Amino acid sequence: MTAPDLDETDRHILDLLGDDARLSNRALARRLGLVEGTIRTRVKRLTERSLLRFTAITDHRQHGSPRLTFLRIRTDLASGAEIARAVSALPDVRSTIMMLGPFNILAIALFEDENRHAEVAMASIGAMPGVLAVESAVVIKSLKYNERVAKLNLPHDG
Repeated sequence: MTAPDLDETDRHILDLLGDDARLSNRALARRLGLVEGTIRTRVKRLTERSLLRFTAITDHRQHGSPRLTFLRIRTDLASGAEIARAVSALPDVRSTIMMLGPFNILAIALFEDENRHAEVAMASIGAMPGVLAVESAVVIKSLKYNERVAKLNLPHDG
């Protein structure tokens, strides 16, 4: 995967919108010392190139007390990408990351209770062909979490 060609202005726009997506084009222009039309054109281009997307980030605690859980998954190398796609499709899984190391997939999930956690970790993921191991780490307290890394919300019913 090649890195997108972004100049300093594009990076500043992305940083400012990453901190507050509600900033208007006028406010961005004022902060960056540019005209509003330039900002509008750049934001449109970044959006069209899928480098910028606007979404509301909600706190997962709005759903009560879901258990934020990190699932480290070790697979055989031939099945890793296929398993990662299957894990991503599970409704409890909010983020799936392929990585190097002893575990090649990290899934971040929100579980309503221990029974659902066990069902997904053991019966769904653990039973997938090519899965060699699944380890769970349940978050007991979050001191700092950057929502920009992995948006955590529960799927809507319906």
